[in-house]
Amino acid sequence: MPKDESLFMPMLSRFLRPSALVFALSLPAAALAQEPAAAPGTPAAPTAKPSPDTVVAKVNGAPITQGDLNIAGEDPALSLPGVDESGKKGLLVDYMIDLRVGAQAADAAKVGDSPEFKRKLAYFRDKLLLDDYLEQEAKKAATPEAAKALYDQTVKSMKPEEEVHARHILVDNEADAKKIAARVKGGEDFSKIAGELSKDPGSKTEGGDLGWFTKERMVAPFAEAAFKMSPGEVSDPVKTQFGWHVIKVEEKRTKPIPSFDEMKEQVDQYLTRKAQQDVIMKLREAAKVERTDAAPTAPAPATSQPATPPADTKKP
Repeated sequence: MPKDESLFMPMLSRFLRPSALVFALSLPAAALAQEPAAAPGTPAAPTAKPSPDTVVAKVNGAPITQGDLNIAGEDPALSLPGVDESGKKGLLVDYMIDLRVGAQAADAAKVGDSPEFKRKLAYFRDKLLLDDYLEQEAKKAATPEAAKALYDQTVKSMKPEEEVHARHILVDNEADAKKIAARVKGGEDFSKIAGELSKDPGSKTEGGDLGWFTKERMVAPFAEAAFKMSPGEVSDPVKTQFGWHVIKVEEKRTKPIPSFDEMKEQVDQYLTRKAQQDVIMKLREAAKVERTDAAPTAPAPATSQPATPPADTKKP
């Protein structure tokens, strides 16, 4: 059975949704569209992108702008999959109205004057500043040239790995496995028997097909048997912690190296994370940091005195 597959790269509260938005999200996506769908074959008319300063609503005279909607739309808690742009905009406007109404009420109640609120505000201001700063700095590091260079460097360090494409039939005991091995070696179709008898739900419907795998992806007894076999060969029963296996090797090859295009997203993510980590480390090194919290006290070392038996203890 496969173990966790090692990937290429290791080598190298949000706001609560107010009632208007919650209600809208409970509706079918089709009902949210505010405009009829265009007739088939009719190209959509191009629309000018509204300015961030465009006012879309007012709450007690206070404007809500397109820029406010843009920011709300970036909130993962407000993702609206399956909703078209027109419907999404309507929901975000309702959300911002509810948010602004609630914020105005909280402001009138002087919620923002409490020391606790001010601490929260300062925390989230710092967090937003840091997030935007790290994103800005990461863009300087995660360039197409840097991504290609990292990919090329990593590929050079990769050693060729053998892969096997195999099928298996898993059963509970050795006797059943021997009968199956005899049937397959006698000419019966491996895939058909796997579909009938295998206990592995993940591969049973695929005729026992496990696809391509490297040696470390499989538990040791299974891997040792499969990688010693030749294409077309059927094994004797092999025991693992999952049960008894009959293995058929279909093909062998050297594992192909993924292309740059296939790995670009992972490479970019790695470069971004590394750049952000480097920025934080450099900032900490340059800053004067004073820890005023009490240092954790180390537990007292245990004394190694020999145990003294009670005076009245008797030997057998």
